[in-house]
Amino acid sequence: MGEFGPMHWVVVAVVILVLFGGKKIPEVMRGLGQGIKEFKEGMHSGESVAAPPPSAPAQASTVPPPAVAPPFEEKK
Repeated sequence: MGEFGPMHWVVVAVVILVLFGGKKIPEVMRGLGQGIKEFKEGMHSGESVAAPPPSAPAQASTVPPPAVAPPFEEKK
């Protein structure tokens, strides 16, 4: 593998411009920046939060089974 020089970066930029178009690139970058920011905030807030205590075992569900539709009858 060779070095990744300035000409390679120009080719990558042109390919991105062709794929996304000039108007879509700022939206994509803004979304990427917000995602990174939220990820970092989540990493920092996750350190100070203690794990919740284990809950009681789940009991059997009391939800009735779904109703079955009557068979289709053809009218003559």
